Amino acid sequence: MENKPIARKFRLLSQLMELHEENPFKTKSIANAAFKIDKLPFSVAGKTQEELEKVDGIGKSTAAKVIELLQTGTITELQELLAKTPEGIVEMMGIKGIGPKKIAIIWKDLGIENIGELYYACNENRLVEAKGFGFKTQEEIKKVIEFRMAGNGKFLYAQVDHEAHELLDEIRGIFPDALKHIAGEVRRRNDIISELVIVVGSIDQQIAFDALATSTLLNNVTLNGNHISGELNNGLLVDIICVQRSQYYKELFLNTGSEDHVEAVLKRITDELEAPESEEIIYEKANLQWMPPELREGTDFIDKAIHNQLPTLITLNDLKGALHNHSTWSDGVNTLEEMAVYCRDELKLEYLGISDHSKSAFYAKGLSIERVLQQHEEIDHLNKKLDGFHIFKGIESDILNDGSLDYPDEILARFDFIVASIHSNLKMTEEKATARLIKAVENPYTTILGHPTGRLLLSRKGYDIDYKKVIDACAANNVIIEINANPLRLDLDWRWHQYAISKGVMLSINPDAHRNSGLHDMTYGVIAARKGGLVKEHCLNALPLAEIKDLFEKKKGAVSA
Repeated sequence: MENKPIARKFRLLSQLMELHEENPFKTKSIANAAFKIDKLPFSVAGKTQEELEKVDGIGKSTAAKVIELLQTGTITELQELLAKTPEGIVEMMGIKGIGPKKIAIIWKDLGIENIGELYYACNENRLVEAKGFGFKTQEEIKKVIEFRMAGNGKFLYAQVDHEAHELLDEIRGIFPDALKHIAGEVRRRNDIISELVIVVGSIDQQIAFDALATSTLLNNVTLNGNHISGELNNGLLVDIICVQRSQYYKELFLNTGSEDHVEAVLKRITDELEAPESEEIIYEKANLQWMPPELREGTDFIDKAIHNQLPTLITLNDLKGALHNHSTWSDGVNTLEEMAVYCRDELKLEYLGISDHSKSAFYAKGLSIERVLQQHEEIDHLNKKLDGFHIFKGIESDILNDGSLDYPDEILARFDFIVASIHSNLKMTEEKATARLIKAVENPYTTILGHPTGRLLLSRKGYDIDYKKVIDACAANNVIIEINANPLRLDLDWRWHQYAISKGVMLSINPDAHRNSGLHDMTYGVIAARKGGLVKEHCLNALPLAEIKDLFEKKKGAVSA
C-alpha cells in the first residue's frame, strides 16, 4: 500500500474521531500523522513498527495502527467508528468547505444523513440558520454538491433548461433563416437529462462548427459528418444534427420521441415517409392525433391518440393558487405577508396555502401548538387586510413512525387543509412504508398526501411503496396526492398520474416553496403533470378560490359529521 492511501485512512480516522468527540489530543495526533505520512520521502510499507515509531510525528500508537492497516487492510478503531456513522455522513467528509464540526451539526442538529438531503436543505435555506453556517457557506456547499451530481453525466431538467435555450439562441444567430429546435430528452421534458439534442434544418454544418468552436457556451466542439458534438459548461453532452430542410421534420420527430414511441408510430405508417412538411403530417399518416412532446415517452398514450382522445394538458396559467409553502414561521425565508403579496401581485394567483412544518420537525423550527394558534391569528388579520386574495391555514404534518399525524385531533381540526408527509425514519421496507402511508391517508384530517416516496432525484432513491395500494387508499378516503414541484422531487412520479386519475384521485401541483422564488417551481410541477397527462379538471389548485374553499369545507364537514 502506498503512502497516500494510508494517509487517507488516517485522515478519515481523525475526522471521525472529531465527529464523535473523541479525545481531542489523540484526534490531533492522528491528523498530524496523516499529514506526515503523506509527505514522507520513503514508503512506510517497507518499514518495521520499530522503525516507524522513530519517525517524527508518528510514535508508538500510530505505528501500531499503520502495521495493522498494512497487515489486515483496515484499522479496528476506524471500523468501530464507521459502524456507528451513517454511510451518507462519511460521504460528506469529502465535501470541500465542511469539516467534522459542521458535519456534526448537519447530522445531529438538522437530522440530515446524506448528501442528497444536504443539497435539499441548502435549497430550503435551512443551513443559514444553523450554528457556524451562513449564506456564503451554504452556497459554496451547494455548488460543490452540484459539481458532484454532474460527475455522473446526468442532470435535473431544471439544471439544463436555461443553458439549452441559450445555446439554441446562439444557433439562431448562426442560422437565422433555418428551422431549428431542441429535441430528445429536453423536448420531452424528462425529469433527468443525459444529453441535449438540437436539430437544425441546414446542411452548412461546417459554418456552424466554425462559429461554435469559439462559443463560450459549448466546449470540446467536434464535427463528425452532419453531427456537431460538444458539452455545455456544466458538462452536459450536446449533439447538434444538421439536415436538409426537406428532412427537418422527419429528423425532429425521430430525435424527439423515445425509441419505442418512434417505433410504434412508424409501424402504423404504410407508405413512404419522405419529406413531411410538419410533425402533424407524420402523426396523420399514422392515423394518430398529434402528440405533444411530453407524451412521446413510451406507448402509453398511443391508444388515446388512435381514438382522438388525448388529454388537453394542464398549463401554468390554469393554476389559481399555490398550496404547500413554508414561511418564516418555520424554515422559510419570506414572511406570510410577503409570500401572499407576491402570489397576488407577481403571480396573479387567487390564494396561498401556507403549510409550515409541524412540531416533530424540530430541525425546521416546527410549530408548537401555541405557535400554530399565533400563526392562525396572523392569517385572520392578513385575510382581512389583503384585498382580493385568501390565505388558507394549512400545515405540513409529519407522518409519524406508526402512521399517525403530528398534533392531537382538536388541533388538526383547526386547519383548512393538511399536507401529510414523511420526513423521518426513511429506511423502511415496502410493506412498512405502504402501511405507514395508508394509515396517514385513512386519517380523516388528511387532505393531501405530500411527496409520497420521499425521493430526491439523482440523490436519494426514496422508500419503495406499493403505488396501487396507496393510490387506492387515497381514492377510498378522498385524499389528494401531491405532485411536489421542487425539481429535486417531482413526486408523485409522472408514470403514476394516469393510474391516480383513473381512480378518481385529484392531484395538486405544490411548489413546497421556502421563499418567494420557490413559488416558480410550479413550472416544473406543471411539466411533470403534463408528462403524466394531467388535465386542469383533475388538479386541485386549478380550482378557483370559491370552489377550493367549498372543497376544503366539505372535507372538514365530513370529519365532524
